[in-house]
Amino acid sequence: MATFFGRIAFVHTLVIFALFFSGGVESLGINYGQVANNLPPPEQVLELLKAYRITKARIYDTNPQILTAFANSGVDLIVTVENEALSNLMDPQQALQWVGTHIRPYFPATRITGIAVGNELYTGGDTTLMANVVHAMTAIHAALVQLGLDSYIHVSTPSSLAVLAESYPPSAGSFRPELAGVMPQILQFLASTKSPFWINAYPYFAYKDEPNNISLDYVLFNPNVGMVDPYTKLHYDNMLYAQVDAVIFALARMGFGGLEVRVSETGWPSKGDPNEIGATVQNAAVYNRNILRRQLVNEGTPLRPSSRLEVYLFALFNEDLKPGPTSERNYGLFQPDETMVYNVGLSALSATSTSTMSYGSVSLTSSASSQVAKMGYQSLVYWMFVYLLAFQVVSRRPV
Repeated sequence: MATFFGRIAFVHTLVIFALFFSGGVESLGINYGQVANNLPPPEQVLELLKAYRITKARIYDTNPQILTAFANSGVDLIVTVENEALSNLMDPQQALQWVGTHIRPYFPATRITGIAVGNELYTGGDTTLMANVVHAMTAIHAALVQLGLDSYIHVSTPSSLAVLAESYPPSAGSFRPELAGVMPQILQFLASTKSPFWINAYPYFAYKDEPNNISLDYVLFNPNVGMVDPYTKLHYDNMLYAQVDAVIFALARMGFGGLEVRVSETGWPSKGDPNEIGATVQNAAVYNRNILRRQLVNEGTPLRPSSRLEVYLFALFNEDLKPGPTSERNYGLFQPDETMVYNVGLSALSATSTSTMSYGSVSLTSSASSQVAKMGYQSLVYWMFVYLLAFQVVSRRPV
């Protein structure tokens, strides 16, 4: 019997690495923040993304240098309307001018796929911003329609998990009562335009606040007993999926259960202040590596297992000018000089890397030659299917 389960584990490993070499991470993106004075120029950042086959990115403005540099790159890009610009963009003419200046000149060469209108507007306490966002989203979408871009670029607004009044168990998910007026307007807009609901979800914060009550393995996606929702009987082996499903239940309670939920930000800091428990290089590497592994197989949550969950990691770089505790400046996968803070396994996606990547008990060396890499992948897939065929034959024998 032990041999039987060993065969299953080995086959699973082969599948994971076949996906690594095929570059099949369709639902994983990266947040490219720029609150720093030492980052490489956008052209260099693009080369970094291409080297690691990252094809989705989100920026927190409409930086023309980035939009120009990313032209004809094949990278899908989400841009952001800064919070302070929302009041002007409620006016349809101002919104049309903004889209005509910040989006139209770059599209379609630069593959802008979404516009995030503000960021975490419903948890900052600014009631004016909360009131403005619906009008700004509506005006921006109308401008996209007028310019014939609405079928290519969706409009949404990322929220923090603090929009929820309840998130445990997931089936109890509900929005804060004070959002009862504005949230249905946002959700109606998203439903009518077929746009996703974006959520910034950080299991790290929950663990930091209650390290004695929350399992570290549960928040890091490591093997653990998990939890079972007492009402749905769904089993959760990680907190991120539980948080996403809590959002889905909250949406359903407002009559919008059909909306797609995407994770606009998630990550783990590699360094923190003494009171920021769990902020270590080791934990950051494990969290992001395990998310990458789940993304490689396009996994969904327990509530929506057949719908892959789109996730954007935070962040590409450590950003030295971000205010707040030490952790805020240490979410990056890379240092500004492009060296890895830690290796989450992205090197296996690189066609040009000559480094050796260890993943579990298996070590792989990527080739500098794309032809050799392709041949290696084809050979791997071939032997994977040979092994699967043999496994089926053996598994029919008594054990």
